Amino acid sequence: MSTSFERVSRFSVGYDMHEVDEFLARARTAYEGREAGFDGADITSASFGTERGGYDMRVVDEALDRLSDAFALQARDDAIAEKGEESWIAELTERAEVLKERLERPAGERFAPGADGEAAYDRADVDALCDQLVAYFTEGHPMSVDDVRRAAFRRRRGADGYRESVVDVYLDHVADVMASVP
Repeated sequence: MSTSFERVSRFSVGYDMHEVDEFLARARTAYEGREAGFDGADITSASFGTERGGYDMRVVDEALDRLSDAFALQARDDAIAEKGEESWIAELTERAEVLKERLERPAGERFAPGADGEAAYDRADVDALCDQLVAYFTEGHPMSVDDVRRAAFRRRRGADGYRESVVDVYLDHVADVMASVP
């Protein structure tokens, strides 16, 4: 795993190179099985300081997405080895069914509304992604984990939108299930 990412110009702001290099060294050690307690969730929640002339943020973020996928595949392979393929498939199917149940709710009612004055996601934007997920889960329409991770929603306030934290947790579960599918 190379940690020599493309850098932005010395006048632009990028990720702190030392923090990124240190994090990726730790991730590599964990991936190779020498550090417990580090997993794909650590990668998706990673954040770095910034500095002028640092690493290009887009390039680092794309590398983190690929690394997260590698951890998910490793976790899938470990689960299959531990539980057996048939049991693992049954568990994955059950998790997908639980996710699908929420998608079957009517548009506008799939998630809890935002609280008074709280930042929330636009219902129509979230429901559009949910409709794509319905097609993915029920009809096999192509969709990738990156489509879910990179989804962007307009902001609303309070009950005009869906509560952000609920949507974010749900989409993390969707991405986890999608990344587990061989």
